[in-house]
Amino acid sequence: MQTAHELFLHELGDMLDAEKKLVEALGEQAEESSRPEVKKAFEMHQKQTEGQVERLQQAFEELGESPDECECKGIKGLKEEHDTFKEEDPSEDILDIFNVGAAKKVERYEITAYESLIQLASEMGHNKVSKLLNQNLREEQQTLKRMDALGKKLKPERMGMGEKEGEEMESTSERRPSRSTRTASSRSSSRARSRGRRSAA
Repeated sequence: MQTAHELFLHELGDMLDAEKKLVEALGEQAEESSRPEVKKAFEMHQKQTEGQVERLQQAFEELGESPDECECKGIKGLKEEHDTFKEEDPSEDILDIFNVGAAKKVERYEITAYESLIQLASEMGHNKVSKLLNQNLREEQQTLKRMDALGKKLKPERMGMGEKEGEEMESTSERRPSRSTRTASSRSSSRARSRGRRSAA
């Protein structure tokens, strides 16, 4: 690879593979979702991603090029992270929380990738291609905002504090006098010292 054009085609093909992988992954995440709002979010994003695949294919047509066989290692790694987590047999609510967090990781990855592609496209004068890529970028940014908002609403059903750890915290709390108790004790001591000084006088 010697030219910016070759780099651009490589990165464009990488994103095409990423979006195709995500169409499948988002379908799986929608099926895994136990909360209706999470399921709906993944279904909407899957449909949106299908449109992004079409725009990337249009970008290759605009350039008069065909995409080479390319595998996006970044998205592959994030997908493997998801699959490995599922092997831990998470509860339904915990899987929802994990999947929304995973979606945010993916969006940030894609946003950075599209920004780099748009910069290259602009520098080489591929204005129509740049416009297509900007459409995808705006959608990724909007999806990240939605996932951020959704993630803030999701709460685990159980915090999972261990029994032993809970007992230790209770024991520490019992041993440690409260602020009000310490303050009252301090006032009593001060009054006693004051009475002692008056008696001596």
